[in-house]
Amino acid sequence: MHEGVMKAWLESSHLGGGNMAYVDELYESYLAEPTSVGDEWREFFAQLPKLDGVDLEVRHSDIREQFAELARNKHREVVTVQGSQSADLRQVKVLQLINSYRFRGHQHARLDPLDLWKQPRVRDLELSHHDLSEADYDTEFHVGSFAGGPETMKLGDLHKALEKTYCGSIGAEYMHIVSTDEKRWIQQRLEGIHSTPDFDKDTKSRILKDLVAADGLEKYLGSKFPGAKRFGLEGGDAMIPMLKTMIHRAGEQGAKDCVIGMAHRGRLNTLINVLGKNPSDLFDEFAGKYTVVGAGDVKYHMGFSSDFATKGGNVHLALAFNPSHLEIVNPVVMGSVRARLDRRGCTDGSLALPITIHGDSAFAGQGVVAETFNISQTRAFKVGGTVRIVINNQVGFTTSNREDTRSTEYCTDIAKMVQAPIFHVNGDDPEAVVLVAQLAVDYRNTFKRDVVIDLVCYRRNGHNEADEPNATQPLMYQKIKKHPTPRELYAEKLTKQGLLSDDDVKAMMANYRDALDKGDCVVDEWRQMDHTSSVDWTPFLNHDWDSDYDASMSVDALVALGEKATAIPASHSLQRQVGRVYEDRAKMLQGEKKIDWGFAEILAYASVVHEGSRIRIVGQDSGRGTFFHRHAVLHNQTDGSTYVPLEHISDEQGPFQVYDSALSEEAVLAFEYGYATAEPRALVIWEGQFGDFANGAQVVIDQFLSSGEQKWGRLCGLTLLLPHGYEGQGPEHSSARLERFLQLCADHNMQICVPTTPAQVFNMLRRQQVRPMRRPLIVMSPKSLLRHPLATSSLEELASGRYLNVIGEIDDIKPADVKRVVFCSGKVYYELLEERRKREITDIAIVRVEQLYPFPHEEMEQILSQYSHVTDYVWCQEEPQNQGAWYCSQHHFRAAIGKAGYLTYAGREASSSPAVGYLSVHNKQQQALINDALTLNHEEKQ
Repeated sequence: MHEGVMKAWLESSHLGGGNMAYVDELYESYLAEPTSVGDEWREFFAQLPKLDGVDLEVRHSDIREQFAELARNKHREVVTVQGSQSADLRQVKVLQLINSYRFRGHQHARLDPLDLWKQPRVRDLELSHHDLSEADYDTEFHVGSFAGGPETMKLGDLHKALEKTYCGSIGAEYMHIVSTDEKRWIQQRLEGIHSTPDFDKDTKSRILKDLVAADGLEKYLGSKFPGAKRFGLEGGDAMIPMLKTMIHRAGEQGAKDCVIGMAHRGRLNTLINVLGKNPSDLFDEFAGKYTVVGAGDVKYHMGFSSDFATKGGNVHLALAFNPSHLEIVNPVVMGSVRARLDRRGCTDGSLALPITIHGDSAFAGQGVVAETFNISQTRAFKVGGTVRIVINNQVGFTTSNREDTRSTEYCTDIAKMVQAPIFHVNGDDPEAVVLVAQLAVDYRNTFKRDVVIDLVCYRRNGHNEADEPNATQPLMYQKIKKHPTPRELYAEKLTKQGLLSDDDVKAMMANYRDALDKGDCVVDEWRQMDHTSSVDWTPFLNHDWDSDYDASMSVDALVALGEKATAIPASHSLQRQVGRVYEDRAKMLQGEKKIDWGFAEILAYASVVHEGSRIRIVGQDSGRGTFFHRHAVLHNQTDGSTYVPLEHISDEQGPFQVYDSALSEEAVLAFEYGYATAEPRALVIWEGQFGDFANGAQVVIDQFLSSGEQKWGRLCGLTLLLPHGYEGQGPEHSSARLERFLQLCADHNMQICVPTTPAQVFNMLRRQQVRPMRRPLIVMSPKSLLRHPLATSSLEELASGRYLNVIGEIDDIKPADVKRVVFCSGKVYYELLEERRKREITDIAIVRVEQLYPFPHEEMEQILSQYSHVTDYVWCQEEPQNQGAWYCSQHHFRAAIGKAGYLTYAGREASSSPAVGYLSVHNKQQQALINDALTLNHEEKQ
């Protein structure tokens, strides 16, 4: 306790009324914020019982009793306070005043450049609320931990310092953070300088130069390409010095990579003025002069890579490609960063910095933001924190009324769910912006957690340059029209300080304009990329799905891997059913049983890591497997510890990582896409708990997986395992929406496979890794086939090394006797097979299509060549007619059977729902479609 508040220690068993009032006040302060009271008081209050919700008078009574008990037991002295009771109370009120500014000062900060915000009255920030007034300005008070400076200050000086620190151009929200260390760190950084940086002339000149560049590019584009959409940064110009400051700061602290994700606003400015893209290339794009590769995309979706020189060495920059779904790129960025960290063996995030840039309406409105925050500290997805910048131009397209855009005070309130500090800053104060940028990077690197910057600015034009904003925001845009640009305001400030002359500013602007005219790079820090420290994609370029590869293995090698994959320490006690699974796997290796689906998958992973590749599997139940089949992670029944046999294949093996993810599809799948686009040498797998649930991530499938290569030239080898199959489990547990994936197929953009045997899944997974092509693999994976007695394979079948895109007839059916050929995919094959055997049908052949896209025409032609006399062909599927493969693939089937054949459909009738909810109805439908497929036209259908 500080001197002047306590005079002496006295032996006592109770507190006097006046002193008790003082203790009451201290206790209330402690309850609001433990650091607001001295160490001794904090130690004492911490020993009191938790009495939340208890009547205040009862709580005070308890304090008295507890205090007396402590005094008796420990022979400690009880506090008496110097001076009158009113002096005591004023001292407490001063400490409460400090605390109020820490909690709520941001609500009175000068954040809006347009001064349109209607700030509510905050009584906690008024002197009178704390029984203080300007008459107390010359009185010295103890200020606790404020500013880390003198123990006492005059109230007038303190009040001025609090206003400057918390109600200036920076509004800091951080008192919601639980960690005392983090709060103290932020307090020390802000209060020590009263949130006012003291930059030297060179730093201020660099800030102005960046503002000149930001403003200059927009004006140049506006005059050269009037009316063209560019989603200009005007109004948020301070983002450019902010970004460059962050990159410099991160590089000085050891970062080697920085991945940036952002939507449209300011993207072109960032490309030219931060990443160093040649202006001439951008101008050619505006003029329509560019080489067409694939479908392409609009300018403000495009990414870029470069190296950026800092005092700590070059930082590799990557601006992620992204579509118009404004927030979906953020988990993609995090996934890319995680891949880079894993490649460098960095576990704390220090070597790579993710920066995500958001719009205010999108940040508050898009659910993927919450999903991404939620996974940010989990094992599978942590990256050491992300710096999140909100370009808050106070309007989303045409909506600016807060009652329409969100239900919270700030657009950034969602970040409080992970206790991220939030720094609101006025975009017209570039020095405050740069200070916050430094603070954000330092916080992230110190605490390895997310941090949010709310750059409060405005949008000088409409949603795009062809839009008329006065139609919906007349008052805002009347003000914007008269408002000076950030460059004009800051140049005026520096000239008034005598640091620069008007001629200096004009020369700076002219030099930038001249550089644009020449088409030269305008970023001094730009460096030619050094590819030695980044991933080499060269071996994976220019390959298609039918590229040659050799994935064969000897049976002996498979057995050796299997023995490693089933070796479990004797001390690791398995659950009874899991133990039986591993006992069966040992028998499979010994030839006593055939290989089942789960073990074939495990053997595939063992072979891949044995060859040095990384495997990363993520899904909501991927360690065990939703359907109790994988058991890659074994849980000790004695102490709860885990053991992963695939981590112990060999000393030189690649990493094997399997994670049970958070209950998220959209953010998690986007993260895995980002990971796979940054690491082509890893087998990256996302598994849906049920395939149906992938529709929660449809934007990732539509905008990234299916079209990323065509739009942006981005290769990605991500594999999706989507459990699919009709077992009567209802509409949301049957269909992985095969038709949606097939509808997206073109240009050999991805592979759609429906394997039906363990050997097929083994060789499919190995093919995805061994073959040099990197394109998404979508797998309709099984449920009931995991333990189907016919869905087994031999070790020899696994060792063959080939995935069969089409599998012909396996029974002793003479081709000359065949009158009908039934095509099918997936588990319905086994139902057709069993029914045909039951009926002893010998004139119907069954052909399995194991890869629906790209369609294997040559292999199909070879298999059908023995049925050249057949004209009756049937496509049989479990899904309703308007779903599944029928509509999207029948042209492939018709091409395969030739002009003489005719193709009919056997399956469920069209339905708006993927499946029925009643098992009896399901069974009736299933039997009907099997009958249709196996009953020749001249026979009576049963």
